[in-house]
Amino acid sequence: MKIVLKYPLLFYLVFAVSAVLAQDKEIITKEPKFKPPVVKTYLGINQNGASVTKEEASQLIGLPLKIVDDKNNTYPVDSYQFLYRRKSAVRNDNTGKKETVFTIVADRFFATPLPKIWIENTKDQFQTDEQLYFFDIVVKDKEGRKFFAPELKITIK
Repeated sequence: MKIVLKYPLLFYLVFAVSAVLAQDKEIITKEPKFKPPVVKTYLGINQNGASVTKEEASQLIGLPLKIVDDKNNTYPVDSYQFLYRRKSAVRNDNTGKKETVFTIVADRFFATPLPKIWIENTKDQFQTDEQLYFFDIVVKDKEGRKFFAPELKITIK
């Protein structure tokens, strides 16, 4: 008892070290590396790089994205980003001539198809050379593991 009172710091140091050493060691198990399946992204029957008419685009904009693997299994979409590259005309202040410019409207969505307001605001407005671009598409497998699906870019001809 005299040692404890004579060297209180030593007592606390020994106590702290023994408490640390007495803790259970955490067991780390390696989970097998997840290799996502090879999937394809569809909007209707169209894949990335498709060209469609204005009328077809008006119908496609209201359809859900479909993610399918080679065994025809479908995967639910967790989230995605959609970008609409819109064609506009502006008058150049210096020359007074009309020029064609492109603007973009984009957002992130968590359900497919697009919200009704997006469908209604775009479906009758399509023009040649505009684009519908779905990217950063996140899907889930049966175990709830998330992975990216290929992007989908459709050009209006």
